[in-house]
Amino acid sequence: MVYKFARRGFPCNPYELERLYKYCVNPHVPLRDHIAAFMLLIEMQSFAQHLDTSLQDRTMRLLLDDPAYRDILNPITRPEDMAFVERLHIPARYLRTKDDGTTALRVMRAPDPKKPFDLEQLAQYALIYGRPGLENTWQGIAVDFAYRMHWRTLFGFALCRALCANSAGKTTLVRRFALVMARPGLYREAVAAYAVANPTRPFVAQYGANIKICQVHVPDDQVRNFSDDDAIRVLIHNRIPPDWVDHAYTYGVVYLEQQFHQPTMSLDIFRDVDDKRLQRLSVYGPPPAIPHWDGWREISEEDRYRLLFKRADKVAAQIDTEG
Repeated sequence: MVYKFARRGFPCNPYELERLYKYCVNPHVPLRDHIAAFMLLIEMQSFAQHLDTSLQDRTMRLLLDDPAYRDILNPITRPEDMAFVERLHIPARYLRTKDDGTTALRVMRAPDPKKPFDLEQLAQYALIYGRPGLENTWQGIAVDFAYRMHWRTLFGFALCRALCANSAGKTTLVRRFALVMARPGLYREAVAAYAVANPTRPFVAQYGANIKICQVHVPDDQVRNFSDDDAIRVLIHNRIPPDWVDHAYTYGVVYLEQQFHQPTMSLDIFRDVDDKRLQRLSVYGPPPAIPHWDGWREISEEDRYRLLFKRADKVAAQIDTEG
């Protein structure tokens, strides 16, 4: 019933906003729909506040500026209220029954290390556990306000994950690979130089359904010495196709951009990399994408229910703490 007033997920004009608001404050509306309408309004308020004012439409500005919408009465008064919503909104095929008789979402399996390029599974896992929208998020993955993820950034993240073994210094190793990916043409130049230096052992890129990747292992006390040249040597040793690194360019750019919004002592390094990135863009242009791994991944029905369940648990926990 709620989406009768917001057919596209959120109210798209002041008329739809007014109708949704009146429905939300109507005391005769069933509790389940009352809560759903309230959550829809506060979610829209949340992402509208994060947008630059030049990007806010009339509906967003009205929602933020009109005093009537600022203090909407929260219909959620007990943790049981959210559990009520969970049971009624989420299809049984996504749920499991725990030993105590309560329901919970089916356990989501972690991405299989033996299938590092199962991007669909990686995207689902990152959406729920990668903390999108927060400061401490998975670095390099582009997520918009509709929770869509960009395939090129997922691919770059997966490639770095496949190349770097789990260790205390993995974050530093990943950073080096990401900064190589952020500079157009750098890896192609290195492959060309390798071909000249090794005429009897030409570089032959790996392709096909089964590829072999040897992960880099660096002792924790030496990880800070791992350089861009070392990262490039690992890529060449694994015969990573240059068009894969080109495709991961968007991941490198997003990773680099995120570093400027976090407290770090390496800003001079990131500024230097960004300057060189811009210089290379003027020479090589934007690196091309692999067409069937390009664009944005739309969230699935299961993703929506997982996000709803996660949101419900968060609200219920807050109410329990306040109580």
